[in-house]
Amino acid sequence: MAALLELHSTFELQRDVLPLLLLLGGGSGTEARAPPSDSDQKNPESLHVVNVERNGKILYTWKGNQRYTNIGLYDPNTKQNQLLYTYQKDVLVVSCSVNHEMTLLAFSYLDAESVPKQQRSGSKYLTLLIEIHPVNDLRVLKATESYVQVQFLYPVENNKSSPESHLLLILEDRYIEVCHISVVYKDGCRVVLANSALPPKDRAAEDIIWAQWDMLEQRLFYIIPKKKTHFLQCIQFYPNKSFTLMIDVPLDIQFPATALRLVNFGYNHYQDRASDKESLNLQVFTSKSGDLCMCYCSGQEMQKVTYSVMFFHKGYCKTFTADVSRTACVHGKDILFLNIGVYVAVHLPGHFLHLLNMQHPHLMCYNFFLTGEAAKINILHYEPGCVQSLLEAGVFDYCTGKMFTASINQSAVLGLLSNSKWDCLRLASMHCALLNFEDVTFSEAEVTQWICDSPSKCQSFDPIQEFIIASLYRKMSGKASHLHKMLPYTSVPHWNGVIPGVTCRTDLIALPTLKTKSPNGMWAKLQSDLEYMKHDSEYKLRRDWCKLISEVNTDEKRTSIYHQNIVQNIKRVLSKLETWNSEPRLVPIFLEEDYHHKELVGLIIVKLKAHLMKNLQHLRKNEIDGIVLNYVSTLLKQFLLVMETVWKKYCLGSSVFCLKERGTAQELSVFYIMGRILEAANGMRLPLPPGFYTLHTALGVRCLPLCTFLHYIDNGVLLLTETCVTRLLKDLDNSEKNEKLKFSIVARLPEALCQKAYQLWDHPVSSTYFATNYVKRLLEKRWKNEQLCRRYCIEHSRTSVNFLPLNYLVDMLAEVEDKALNPFEEDTVDSKFVEEIGLKQTRTTLSLYTHCYSIPK
Repeated sequence: MAALLELHSTFELQRDVLPLLLLLGGGSGTEARAPPSDSDQKNPESLHVVNVERNGKILYTWKGNQRYTNIGLYDPNTKQNQLLYTYQKDVLVVSCSVNHEMTLLAFSYLDAESVPKQQRSGSKYLTLLIEIHPVNDLRVLKATESYVQVQFLYPVENNKSSPESHLLLILEDRYIEVCHISVVYKDGCRVVLANSALPPKDRAAEDIIWAQWDMLEQRLFYIIPKKKTHFLQCIQFYPNKSFTLMIDVPLDIQFPATALRLVNFGYNHYQDRASDKESLNLQVFTSKSGDLCMCYCSGQEMQKVTYSVMFFHKGYCKTFTADVSRTACVHGKDILFLNIGVYVAVHLPGHFLHLLNMQHPHLMCYNFFLTGEAAKINILHYEPGCVQSLLEAGVFDYCTGKMFTASINQSAVLGLLSNSKWDCLRLASMHCALLNFEDVTFSEAEVTQWICDSPSKCQSFDPIQEFIIASLYRKMSGKASHLHKMLPYTSVPHWNGVIPGVTCRTDLIALPTLKTKSPNGMWAKLQSDLEYMKHDSEYKLRRDWCKLISEVNTDEKRTSIYHQNIVQNIKRVLSKLETWNSEPRLVPIFLEEDYHHKELVGLIIVKLKAHLMKNLQHLRKNEIDGIVLNYVSTLLKQFLLVMETVWKKYCLGSSVFCLKERGTAQELSVFYIMGRILEAANGMRLPLPPGFYTLHTALGVRCLPLCTFLHYIDNGVLLLTETCVTRLLKDLDNSEKNEKLKFSIVARLPEALCQKAYQLWDHPVSSTYFATNYVKRLLEKRWKNEQLCRRYCIEHSRTSVNFLPLNYLVDMLAEVEDKALNPFEEDTVDSKFVEEIGLKQTRTTLSLYTHCYSIPK
């Protein structure tokens, strides 16, 4: 089985850089040394990467034969290498960054020539700013006893150059500065500064114990202590020299006094790894949809590991405890947090892989928790702080000099769906396949195929319901802003199942406070989510919609205007449904419009429209009408998609409506799958495509024994529609077996359908029905006369008879026949016809009685 988390190599230092260095000739110290062996990978003099910039360009350093320090750059777009600068000293580069215009280079280093290895930890670090295009000037920015990380800010508008560059200086002394460097032209050459003074600086943050750089969005997250607690803050940097404090949120965590931990500021190959292991293992992840979460390793023991994920955009924290007692000791190993699109990956090498859904973290069953072989990520060389999640879904392994793009393997997800024995993994796989992959058509086809193959495998959720709701959410949530907050994304409101190997505790946390009044981009979406969370609106709106659906009642009496509105909406939905698929339709289910489903479709349209108009007041009425129409038609299309897959799987055609033949084993399988579809729709109070009941009942006639078929009708599983009854009475002859079937069905019809059915059935039972109704109608008209009514009441109160004397009845009918209109003028019903039927019934009754009371000889 393929690995769930898939890493694709986009850069390898030994592959993309070293061949070029081997081609460099001697001179100026730019020649390359021989490729370092595996034993030299951690040698300070070996080739290694020091930083990755926002545009994806990679900075690396190496030593030439003359022991000069070279700094090069690899462009992943052009796949070209460029020598940026040669520093004619043997130094240990700690950090390095180049500005967007490729004119300024900043790096900090430790002098390797004059300092013995055993004394380097207390030596002085120098931070230089160098003009490199052309080489013109060099300035010392910092001279400290502790290391300094440097990082140029990159403008969002990458195609624009600026006369000013901005440089972050992150000091081990727990503060961060921003240098503003003005570049001017003088005598046709570019110089760093207009005067000899050092560039002006702003103090961005101080007293920090942890900091993380978001290079893609130019954000700085950091944690500071404040009044016996700690706060997570974030600064947003803009293309000009301004920056703004965006959020401030208290953390209910007691952080130990540890070394400063820096995340995504490059990699210091000469830092003491022992101190790095003792620092905070914490990382913040964001997404363009407004998600903001923080992952934190709470603690490790010999047999279990605890880690927490704070979903700030949802207002709660989930703390997980993973059991690792079955594997080797985990003491001393660090958990790795990675950003994988909408998922956060928590990986403990050799033990487990946990993928958490950032958008829908409410239910544990939408998380992947894998152990053993399924949890391995073999191509990562793991050390604390060595592997960093830089860009979105981008991973850099600084120890090996390799960059990867991380993604979830679609085939692995579908494999888990098919082969897993746990409902939690099936549900997570189904949800991931339907909501997160770009090729939604392929995912839907695979999921529906799995549903057809294993319709009864899941015990804790209905796969058909989950397919309908999740695919509906995927297709409709982006139609309008905030619509995703009102539509359900799952059919599972609560999850009480068990995920083997991990336990979870959920705690409420404080919501972030946005410090700016008019945010944009991701911050605007986060603010919108927080507003909904403050009023519990997101969950309330989804609950309201589910409640509306559950209260849909087709038996309620409606006004004529209300009914006309429903009928018009139904016509619009069905007109869209007729063109749902460009290929020839396989399933013959548009033969009629079931009244039950028509009514249900219309009511859902009315309810959903009122729901959206109440909560999406920024949309116009015609926009809401379009959303509602698309929602209901898409809902019916998803049911049709399942039906089409079933039809293809069992190679059925339209012959199921030939009721004269018995059904096959394939048709019986389809019948039971349609029963599951019906059960799923009824469980959610959702309509099915018109004609579904007719097709289901037709399959029941062909495949089931009569007693089982009638039992399904009596229990409401099968619905007798007018189309199905008409086909049954017309197609089947009046053999003894078919007569029994017809009579059993007609006896179960409602009054409205019963009269039409008897008109189609040429049988003595039909004649008796018409004669009885004819007499009933004529007598009702005659009994309107007061005297006849009084006489009838007296006679009726005196005795109760079920069979009137035939002669008296015929005389009465002949007397009133000329005075009353025949309610069955289209049929040949008159007193003579009634007399014939009465004689037959009398003979039948008398012979029956004679047989019953005859004395044996």
